[in-house]
Amino acid sequence: MFDNLRNLPKYRGLIQSLVARELKARYRGSVLGFFWSFFNPLLLLLVYTFVFTVVLPGGWDEKLGPRALFLFCGLLPWTWFSSSLVESSNILISGGNLIKKVMFPAEVLPIVSVLANLVHFLLGLIILVAFLIYYKAPLQLSELIWFPAVVFVQLLLSLGLALLLSAMTVHFRDIKDILSNVLTLWFFITPIIYPMSQVTDAGSTTPGWAKPLINLNPFTHLAISYQEILFYPGPYGHWKWLVALGIGSALLFLFAYFLFDRLRDSFAEEV
Repeated sequence: MFDNLRNLPKYRGLIQSLVARELKARYRGSVLGFFWSFFNPLLLLLVYTFVFTVVLPGGWDEKLGPRALFLFCGLLPWTWFSSSLVESSNILISGGNLIKKVMFPAEVLPIVSVLANLVHFLLGLIILVAFLIYYKAPLQLSELIWFPAVVFVQLLLSLGLALLLSAMTVHFRDIKDILSNVLTLWFFITPIIYPMSQVTDAGSTTPGWAKPLINLNPFTHLAISYQEILFYPGPYGHWKWLVALGIGSALLFLFAYFLFDRLRDSFAEEV
């Protein structure tokens, strides 16, 4: 396993070319092309803002700040995360012609899915920065230096889950059908459309059994980290959770790569 892991940097040229191919293929034939990387998160934000300000108003303390900005701080990284998992779950099956080539490193395919969605996330940050400037968000340099660390931890977590899902789906095709429902539940038990204080406050109506579930959710701590750095004023106080999540994500990545490596010989037969 570790020999194959050490060889990953040797495939960086292949990964770059496949990421570029994926990005070009995604918007091939569309009028706006890469501009959809900017418009998609913006349209998603407009939909959620409309729903929670017009259709389902209330449940938001205006003293916290603009709800649209709060939503964007969580929706943008969630889109990167969920899209990476959905695409990775089927990537080995759809890339069967590459998998059957003897010398092709199969782990490159889920890595490409995560990195391609990372590029879209980074492009979407341009829209987020525009919102931060428009709403005069209380940004502090001492908090912003944590932002790359949060992105790196999310990258590690996404890579680990992508490798795990891609390897398991080859043998259990039902996973890709179940995943969309799991991600829907995962989204709603993550404080993205509501603040974490709504769960933890003394007067919260959240059931007691749900609170530990939300706290154990790894993306909860990523969402809170993004919100504390980009939205809430004051020092970034969630860094201990981020460090713990980073260690857990690294261990998950190693376990996922170990499992992927053990199953790699069976991929060509199954796809």
